[in-house]
Amino acid sequence: MNVDSIKNGIVIDHITAGKGMKIYNLLGLDELECCVALIKNVPSRKMGKKDIIKVDTDFEVNTDILGYVDPDITVNVIKNGKIVEKKTIELPEMLTNVLECKNPRCISATEQELPHIFKLADREKRIYRCFYCETKAKT
Repeated sequence: MNVDSIKNGIVIDHITAGKGMKIYNLLGLDELECCVALIKNVPSRKMGKKDIIKVDTDFEVNTDILGYVDPDITVNVIKNGKIVEKKTIELPEMLTNVLECKNPRCISATEQELPHIFKLADREKRIYRCFYCETKAKT
């Protein structure tokens, strides 16, 4: 399989195999007018298999979403066909409007304009809890 290199854009690399589509959906990449390539199960010496997403435009990626889904991801920023920046991603302390609280009694469920905020409760287990009601987020 051959996927062309990109001239200006980003490459989201080192995605755990099988998580590429979740990232694609959470970032809303289907709404972009440019070329987007999602490559699944790419052989990797380090990971065995991995997913890669290439976006052929200058796109500001939400690193909180990437960190929530897979904090081991790297983001390569491409300008004129060369990597000009390599970002490492970390597990975010807070998530805003990425998840929705499943508790029907939570204030975020009844107040439409209130942002959905989740805070990191357990870094080791990657558990997030609703900022308002402490309900555990479903992953």
